[in-house]
Amino acid sequence: MAADNTSSVSEFILEGLTDQHGLQLPLFFLFLGFYMVTVSGNLGLITLIGLNSHLHIPMYVFLFNLSFIDFSYSSAIIPKMLMGFVSEKNIISYTGCMTQLFFFCFFVISESFILSAMAYDRYVAICKPLLYTATMSPQVCLLLLLAVYGMGALGALAHTGNIVFLTFCADNLVNHYMCDILPLLELSCNSSYMNLLVVFIVVAVDIGVPIVAIFLSYGFILSSIFHISSTEGRSKAFSTCSSHLIAISLFFGSGTFAYLKPPSIIPLDQGKVCTLFYTIVVPMLNPLIYSLRNKDVKLAMKKTLGRITFS
Repeated sequence: MAADNTSSVSEFILEGLTDQHGLQLPLFFLFLGFYMVTVSGNLGLITLIGLNSHLHIPMYVFLFNLSFIDFSYSSAIIPKMLMGFVSEKNIISYTGCMTQLFFFCFFVISESFILSAMAYDRYVAICKPLLYTATMSPQVCLLLLLAVYGMGALGALAHTGNIVFLTFCADNLVNHYMCDILPLLELSCNSSYMNLLVVFIVVAVDIGVPIVAIFLSYGFILSSIFHISSTEGRSKAFSTCSSHLIAISLFFGSGTFAYLKPPSIIPLDQGKVCTLFYTIVVPMLNPLIYSLRNKDVKLAMKKTLGRITFS
């Protein structure tokens, strides 16, 4: 029954959000609704940016990638979660569990770094407007995106490698609705302080480095805004950053709360709720935040709908 040389289980049972049968069907429809909004919102934004040439600038290239990442990691989690609400036993194979863990980590870490790249883009646009075109050239944007996905891949390999070499004995019930790092560490019969330390270090880097970059960017941005003499100019500068600041607060707030506090302070059951927020709620809200608060996106939406109407 071994999945490989390091594990004595070939499958896991995901406990899910709740064991109350009366809540399973209502939760299924609730999260199905969330997923439909997430998919339509993010794919809609991707399509909108792709079809409108005036949005082919660095700010929207990063937003395109943010929507792709949000769509991808919600798709790595929610379909399996929905199956759990309507299945008698929510079973996932060992290989499937490690695959889900890898892609979850890859896209979540990539999101933290794409948000910092977007902060840098706003810094250049507001603090160095005359140098914006040269500083944020297509080559620089490509390098930033390679760094974003490269850090995502490195972080995902570190987390997945940390779990793959653990041994899972008789107990295969994962106290979560997905294959996440901490519940798997808790389930393992040979996890140690070193495994927790690896998780803490990797998460600290993947959250800490982007947060420092974001704080530095917005520190310079605020300094530049306060030097703008006109109220209208300050208001315009603030409005270009407001959507991004809301997205940052939602993502990093819930992510930090879930992973950088000791399990004694946040039990796994409460950790599930934190994970729920940034894996399901944040990817659903991001397209709404950027489309409802962005004049360029709203204008592109009107143009696109006008083309469809008159075609």
